[in-house]
Amino acid sequence: MINLKNVTLRRGTKVLLDKASVTLNPGEKVGLVGRNGAGKSTLFALFNGTLTEDGGDFEMPRQWRMGQVAQNMPETDQAAADFVLEGDTRLAELRQRLVVAEASGDGMEMAHVYTDLADAGDHDAMPRAEALILGLGFRVDELHNPVNSFSGGWRMRLQLARALMCPSDILILDEPTNHLDLDALVWLEAWLQRYAGTMIVISHDREFLDAVTDVTLHIDHAKLTRYGSNYSGFEILRAQQMELQQASFAKQQDKIAHLQKFITRFKAQASKAKQAQSRVKALERMEKVAPLLADAEFTFGFKEPNNLPNPMLAISEASFGYTVDDEPKAILQGVSKSVLAGQRIGILGANGQGKSTLVKTIARTMPLLTGTLTEGKGLNIGYFAQQELDVLHPNDNPLEHMIRLAKELGPNSGEPSREQDLRNYLGTFNFSGDMVKQAVGSMSGGEKARLVLAMIVWQRPNLLLLDEPTNHLDLATREALSMALNEFEGTVMLVSHDRALLRAVCDEFWMVGRGKVEPFDGDLDDYQKYLLEESKRLREVAKNSAKDATGQPQGPQLVEKPAAQTLALNTPCAPGLSNNEQRKLDAQKRQQLAAQIRPLKKELEQNEQRMVAIVQEKNALEQLLSKSNNPAEIAESGRRLKALGDEEANLEERWLELTASMEAAA
Repeated sequence: MINLKNVTLRRGTKVLLDKASVTLNPGEKVGLVGRNGAGKSTLFALFNGTLTEDGGDFEMPRQWRMGQVAQNMPETDQAAADFVLEGDTRLAELRQRLVVAEASGDGMEMAHVYTDLADAGDHDAMPRAEALILGLGFRVDELHNPVNSFSGGWRMRLQLARALMCPSDILILDEPTNHLDLDALVWLEAWLQRYAGTMIVISHDREFLDAVTDVTLHIDHAKLTRYGSNYSGFEILRAQQMELQQASFAKQQDKIAHLQKFITRFKAQASKAKQAQSRVKALERMEKVAPLLADAEFTFGFKEPNNLPNPMLAISEASFGYTVDDEPKAILQGVSKSVLAGQRIGILGANGQGKSTLVKTIARTMPLLTGTLTEGKGLNIGYFAQQELDVLHPNDNPLEHMIRLAKELGPNSGEPSREQDLRNYLGTFNFSGDMVKQAVGSMSGGEKARLVLAMIVWQRPNLLLLDEPTNHLDLATREALSMALNEFEGTVMLVSHDRALLRAVCDEFWMVGRGKVEPFDGDLDDYQKYLLEESKRLREVAKNSAKDATGQPQGPQLVEKPAAQTLALNTPCAPGLSNNEQRKLDAQKRQQLAAQIRPLKKELEQNEQRMVAIVQEKNALEQLLSKSNNPAEIAESGRRLKALGDEEANLEERWLELTASMEAAA
């Protein structure tokens, strides 16, 4: 177990923990919560050994293996799947030992290593790595792309997958959901619920904490308090505790006032001096109960829009996408939707399906490819970009941003624009003192998000387009945003992986996927079930040659192809051809297609037969390894297993090429 006994932690001169004591038991799933700056990350540094306690005693079992997400951005041309696979440090160590043993010809060592590799899951390590990558939102065709080919957020997902790949007794996760979409978040929740070790997680997503934790540690005023429940239970227990504390404080204040009154009245009278002195000592001995100092929560509100056009937007037969080398690439097609005044729309969809493209186009930062997008008269859009720096200038400070915004809106905005007025306004968003002169590029993600919110509120929008607005917001600010959105009189279109925010704000959902934007008939619980089913299907794709429950090997499974992509031979008659001639033409097409596909199909069948044979031989060799005591036999079996694994990987690659060629021909 993990024990903290009277632990003191400091950062510089600031005391973050003062004689804190707590015990965490093996297998517990712990949520670490507290306001920003309370010391959560510092406590994590104590857990992972990068800091030592300044006082008291900290104990953690030395034999525990730790899994944690590296905070550095990976810079490598290594394939994504190989990068994640290296997260299994035990496997990497054994493979290195095997290389050394083979080089020296040490048969006994090779036998031991092959046995250890089998125990470490070497035979299915790559499918496990690929399942993690796919679960976190990557596509099948991205599994072997270089790590450097991905953007920063996607590379951090690979770091998370690498941490999950590591066999561990304790898993430490600091804001693991920051770079995830809702589909990847739901998958991660399911994975963490199955995790058998001890887990400690920092997160500002209350539904995520509720789903994956059963204990809450709260850091407040340099104290550490353990609550035996998830986050929602913690809120209830803490509210009750604070109510009792306030009642105790009020009762004690009455008693202190009574004692003080007696002392003041009788301390000068000789006959009462002893009684007065005894009450002075009683007052000194009394244990002081701290008053209820409720944290000053961050609050704000959106101003009443100047007008509410209805409809706000009218989209007709529109295509949304981007342009590559002057060639338009449509992601969404045939979109016809209306956005009305007062609507609260949550935009759902798996990663990469076009949610941000839809929002960016409506926000006028991307052009519409085809169709029409008609804006209502007086439409005023407030846009929160997923990447804050899309709308912020890193070298400028908050005051310069507000001065520029005030000039752009001009005197007709109706807002005061003197520098002092702008300073006062920024103060309401917790930008006070020297912070108004601090370069945005040096600010934290939460501070940048608050600045974007301040700029949006100033513009007095009637349509809010919010693309993942909570990524860097703490729980208090998320709650403030939720309340502000519910009081907003205009229209809201929201993309978010924060289900608590979606539930609180949205009353209807659009599903973005497979090139369409359609109403989603269901609630967030229905959508979560849909995402889990999708994740399960993608994991099956990654396990190309896994066996089914009956022990019969299966060939690789491809992503289900939409019915719209199947071959349609019953085409309308070509102009000028009789029905008889059309039938002959169709027959010729079928013959040509069959001749083209026949050799591919034959090779595919041979490929699948060989993969079945490989799986059967691998099973036999693994059984032999588990029973044999002959070092030479074990070493030979291990070499054969490695050769079969390499052959299987090549066959799987060829299988994908063949099926892609057949689809292209069809």
